[in-house]
Amino acid sequence: MGKKKEKADEQPDVNRERNTGSRRREQLAWDKLDNTANLFPVIATEQMTNVYRISVSLTEEIDRVLLQEALNRILPKFLVFRMRLRMGVFWYYFEENTKPAPIVREEYNSPGAYIDKSRNNQYMFRVTYYKSRINLEVFHALTDGAGGIIFLKELVYQYLRLRYPELLAVEKDKISPGVFLDKEDSYIKNFKKGHAKVYKSEKAVCLNSERLPKGEMGILHGYFPVDQLKAVSKKYGVTINQYLVGVFVYSIYKEYLKSQPSKTPINCCVPVNLRPYYESHTMKNFFAMVSAVFRPEKENYTLEEVIEIVAEDLKAQITPENLNNIMSYNVSNEKNWILRAVPLFVKNIGIKMVYGTSAKATTATVTNIGNIELREPYQKYVEHFYTTISMSKGQNMKGGICSYNGVLTFTFSSVLSDTSIQKRFFQTIVKDGVAVAVESNGAYDE
Repeated sequence: MGKKKEKADEQPDVNRERNTGSRRREQLAWDKLDNTANLFPVIATEQMTNVYRISVSLTEEIDRVLLQEALNRILPKFLVFRMRLRMGVFWYYFEENTKPAPIVREEYNSPGAYIDKSRNNQYMFRVTYYKSRINLEVFHALTDGAGGIIFLKELVYQYLRLRYPELLAVEKDKISPGVFLDKEDSYIKNFKKGHAKVYKSEKAVCLNSERLPKGEMGILHGYFPVDQLKAVSKKYGVTINQYLVGVFVYSIYKEYLKSQPSKTPINCCVPVNLRPYYESHTMKNFFAMVSAVFRPEKENYTLEEVIEIVAEDLKAQITPENLNNIMSYNVSNEKNWILRAVPLFVKNIGIKMVYGTSAKATTATVTNIGNIELREPYQKYVEHFYTTISMSKGQNMKGGICSYNGVLTFTFSSVLSDTSIQKRFFQTIVKDGVAVAVESNGAYDE
């Protein structure tokens, strides 16, 4: 990781905003926050930033000037990213941001650090770099990982066209064909009445131990051949995602619970991209949360037993009917006319209370943003993609998954100094016959 520190978190004040008089302001685009996004401004703090990172490693070191120019060129085409957060009487809302793009800086902070919008030209994302790696960090109110990947890919394409002008001989300097810039609220569009309560408030195992120094986050990347993961997952009769979540839960059971029974379950949340279920192409958030729950009722569960329990739990929940029920239940609260009439400051108090209760019901989160594909002319310039998730209340360790060019990367992010769970995770997969290469950001070396 880059060790460079800077006083200013983001953009200096020398970039002045364009004319924002009342006449100009009336012409600015504005938008409602989607159903999921309404939560993030309320609960965000410097410790719980709700900022995720998607990174890409190229084959050569980054040219900062060209990366800034690439960002300047693509940002005007992405209205979803060109928004600032405003506070209304009843809800937060987005307003078009007319300020210059955020300044691209060398990485100087831990992944997922708080985005101070007042020092970032009011933008809710930032772009940093370190050696050959580009980092896109996004406040979750803007979009989810699917939207972040679209933006990052276009940033990489534009950067590579500037870095290697010969690409322009076969590629035009514009957004890729087939990319949708849709900012539809797919939650509202697909909402259906008639749903049951979907969330439980049962307390779950919370991972706690000695912490890393304040402001530090430990990162461990594990690189696995996709074909080997497919083979071992098939052996267990599960998908790759179910296998990895199962091994993660097993590692918590073995290292944190020491293979002992527990009155509280291990509850691992898994976000599910809803776009394929509704033929949505929105750039805004559109996902639902399901949970893999493992209840250790005896000693010494085997890996096979834990994977089977986790896989069956996920299979039962990831169905069109259940996902629709989850989505509709969430949206119903937003549509409740009584709640809509409550002033924002009162809503914020209620949201924080509900979130505080629900946070105790989750041990960790594992998110999989899927297989990332690049167009042929650009593939040879890119080595890896990574996704890193910031911490949440009650969750001191998380996992992020993505794959590119036949290699799956599982990234642990944690504020705990103990790495026994991560080590057990990698060792378990190696014992199953899958090769792994592990890389750290150095937080555990001190």
